[in-house]
Parts: sequence; C-alpha cells; structure tokens
Amino acid sequence: MSARYSAVAMILHWLVAGFLLANLALGWWMKRLIGLDQFEAFQLHKSIGMSVLTLSILRLLWRVTHRAPALPETMNALERFAAHATHLFFYGMMILMPLTGWALVSVSPFNIPTLLWHTIPLPHIAMLHDLAAPARATAGKLSGGAYMAMAFGGAALIALHVAAALKHQFINRDGVLGRMVPFLSATPR
Repeated sequence: MSARYSAVAMILHWLVAGFLLANLALGWWMKRLIGLDQFEAFQLHKSIGMSVLTLSILRLLWRVTHRAPALPETMNALERFAAHATHLFFYGMMILMPLTGWALVSVSPFNIPTLLWHTIPLPHIAMLHDLAAPARATAGKLSGGAYMAMAFGGAALIALHVAAALKHQFINRDGVLGRMVPFLSATPR
C-alpha cells in the first residue's frame, strides 16, 4: 500500500479545502456589502457551496472505493481516533453545510432565485419552499442555526486539522503531511 494518497484524492482535497476557506471568508465578508454587490457575493457563495457539495460527494465516493494510506505506527490510539473522527466530521460538514444553506435559501421570505456560476439555475427545495409561512419561518430558523453552527464548527475543525498536520510535520516528523501534499515526503524522518 502506498504511503501517500492518490493524485485524485489530493486534487479533490485541495479543491475542496480552497473552496471551503474561500467560502468561510466570503460568508463573513458579504454581510458587510449592500445592494448588487451583496447579491453577487451571495450568488458566488451559493455557487461555491454547491461546488463543495458536488466535489465532497465525489471525494467520498473516491474514498470508499480507494483505501487511504495507513497512519504511522508511532501514532497512539487517541491520535488515531482523533484523525478518523476529524475526517468523519469533515465529510459531514462538507455535505450537510451546503444542504442546510440550500434549505435556508429555499425557505427565505425574499424568494431570490439562485444561478450557480451565473449559468446553472438551482431550484428551491420544493417541499420546503411550498410550506406555509409559519412553517417556512421555523424551517429557516432551524436551517440557519444549523448552518451557522457548522460554519463556526467548521472553522474550528479546519484550525485543528491544520495544527495537527503542522505538528506531525515539524514536531513528530512522521510524514503525515506528505501523505496529502505532493511535494513533501511521506517518509518519517
């Protein structure tokens, strides 16, 4: 078994990572905008979010059909558990967050259509969009709360993931970061 992830896994990882970081930053920044600038930022945010959803599903399908490289034997049981749990939470967030965002847009009282990448119409989720006004408001509060919890939780999870990768690279020197970074060695030093 290889000590590194496949090229496909690396490409999907870094595409999703870049989109996630961009969308987290855009999510906090776009609230400060007004008018057409805010509308365009929200459309971009939704486009990136649906791209994250699509790429994450592809990534998950790739992952279940292609074995991940083994973790270093030097990692203790707690670190192994944390690594696996973090990846499960990431997959959950990368799939559920765009879905809750889509739900939020679908119940919005503004009823603004979504045009992904200025090209692809994204319909509202009909069973949510067609709810009576009070039920839509409740669904909006629930999906909005879940969305914000995942945004803050996701930001914390990204920070934890980066910190752990840097710890393994510079303190443990066990090659963990090289499993996902093309130009680094995956061989322990």
